[in-house]
Amino acid sequence: MGREEQIVGERLKKIDALKRLGVEPYPHKYDVKDKTADLQEKFKKLRNEARGGYNAKIAGRLMNFRDMGKIAFGVLRDGTGTIQIVLQSGETPSKVQEFFKKFVDAGDFVGVSGDIARTKRGELSVIVKSGELLSKAIKPLPEKWHGLQDKEERYRKRYLDLIMNPEVKDVFEKRGKIIDAIREFLKKRGFAEVDTPYLQTVYGGANARPFKTHLNALDTDLFLAISPELYLKRLIVGGYDKVFTIARNFRNEGIDRWHNPEFTMMELYESYADYKDMMELFEDIYVYAAKRVNGTTKIKFRGKTIDLKKPWKRMTMIQAIKKYAKIDAEKMSDIELMEFAKKNKVELKEESWGWVVQGIFEHFCEGKIEEPTHILDHPLETTPLCKGHRNDKLCRLIERFEPFCMGAELGNCYSELNNPVLQRTLLEEQQDALKKGDEEAHPYDEEYVGALEIGMPPTGGMGLGVDRMVMLLTGQDSIRDVILFPFMKPLNKGGDKK
Repeated sequence: MGREEQIVGERLKKIDALKRLGVEPYPHKYDVKDKTADLQEKFKKLRNEARGGYNAKIAGRLMNFRDMGKIAFGVLRDGTGTIQIVLQSGETPSKVQEFFKKFVDAGDFVGVSGDIARTKRGELSVIVKSGELLSKAIKPLPEKWHGLQDKEERYRKRYLDLIMNPEVKDVFEKRGKIIDAIREFLKKRGFAEVDTPYLQTVYGGANARPFKTHLNALDTDLFLAISPELYLKRLIVGGYDKVFTIARNFRNEGIDRWHNPEFTMMELYESYADYKDMMELFEDIYVYAAKRVNGTTKIKFRGKTIDLKKPWKRMTMIQAIKKYAKIDAEKMSDIELMEFAKKNKVELKEESWGWVVQGIFEHFCEGKIEEPTHILDHPLETTPLCKGHRNDKLCRLIERFEPFCMGAELGNCYSELNNPVLQRTLLEEQQDALKKGDEEAHPYDEEYVGALEIGMPPTGGMGLGVDRMVMLLTGQDSIRDVILFPFMKPLNKGGDKK
């Protein structure tokens, strides 16, 4: 029998013994009067070996428990922090002492009440006068220094990660504040928040492979949303001037430190605006969130200090290629570009000017852009939903930009295409590409084209990756560190990955 099995057996015996004594090991309720953080703050000036003159009543998980005979110490943690509890002969009733020593273990939830005091060593403590078992833990907690070091195990068992590494909770509390800051900023700017469907009969709004499901009630195939874009633009058609959503997106793509199959995106659309307005707005959102949450626009990420203050650098994709790949793609022929790409083993979606330029940018440039930078004026082929560039006589570019920082794309913004005739043509071309095997092509959406035919004003659109923003503002190296339950490869019964 292993050590954990032995502990589980002993604790199950304690539960049986408690039931025989008429004690419920899992009671329904406990009236909590105090939080540990409030007590720490209220009595922070209490001197060593002094009493606070206050009877506290708290509850939480007992992180450790040390029985030293006439005195026993424990650390109790609730949702706000920790405090020491002390069971001492002459202070704590003997029945309470006996109960804790016989039936309570580290990991159990307990409720205690008693006098506030500071010990000789300076620990603020509750001198226990009464106590109850609120939930008996059957399995032991991992050892502090050896039990939960494996990153993958921490992601898979986030509940243990939060128990053993309380600083992890700080990241997710900050995540909530970042989302609140985005929402607060946009509402101050007059944007209305809306919901869009996650289950869609026709997906669209991004170059991505979808997840497919089935609705039994209507015997209909459905897709999980890859983007809320086409629904939000329907609302612009319907009369909303400024609209946004903070939504889950689901994309059947690779998994790495920047990508998770489901992720959170803030997407917005503003009537009578273009992609230049979106550049200003994107910077404003980042600056507002950084100041609101961190009190500064400076962040530390992967050992470097980056300043998110305005204005961010602006660079066309052609200029970025010239800087990092050391070629002038604008002056090279299609054949020369293709030869350069093949020589450098650049992955290409298609052998056209636009896709070669896009491939060279991704190969040579993306990972090298560290300072906050907008990469402007992308090739026409990269999306069918964006307006052509107003100053491009060759009709090869669109009014699209992607913000980058520390080697990661942070968002995607357009001057939105609102010409229904051209949109119909482009989506029909995408539908043909989809039929020919391009799994990331856009399906044709007749309802969306029909909405554009009613008329949509000039519009600027923005997608902002919330998870990546949280990574930057909290200094976390992987998207798994900012998603409470990131996707993990399932385990077989033996504990091995499938």
